Amino acid sequence: MVQVVNDSISLANELRPVLLRIARHLRAETHTRGMTGGQVSLLVALEFNPGMTQQQLAAREGLSAPGVSGHLARLEGQKLIRRIRTSDRRRVGLHLTDEGKKVLGAIREQRTSWLAERIEHLSPDERAKLRAAVEPLDRVSMGDR
Repeated sequence: MVQVVNDSISLANELRPVLLRIARHLRAETHTRGMTGGQVSLLVALEFNPGMTQQQLAAREGLSAPGVSGHLARLEGQKLIRRIRTSDRRRVGLHLTDEGKKVLGAIREQRTSWLAERIEHLSPDERAKLRAAVEPLDRVSMGDR
């Protein structure tokens, strides 16, 4: 058991800086569109959970409701999200607009292009290893969206 823990810690120490560098580069691709990584994260959350309230979104993202409020105001001002009152008129759900979906698609395309360009320089064997790592890495991330 001790060996497994040590192996996990060793692997985590090797993997962490690599994942952080990749994440930093992917976030930088977002900034070219004038959006922060946090704003993109909110759009993705709403894409997969349409109708969430501001409080639900804040809890999901680990932010305070007032902290999310400023981001939502900017996204709403850019016409990327809209607020829709539910049929019981008690809650206001957040939804992506068509423009929000378009922007999110463009950001994904830009990030994918950046990553694909780097993957092209890998050998076929290295690409196969990356492909094999996708599923376990997704499990490490708990498949969170």
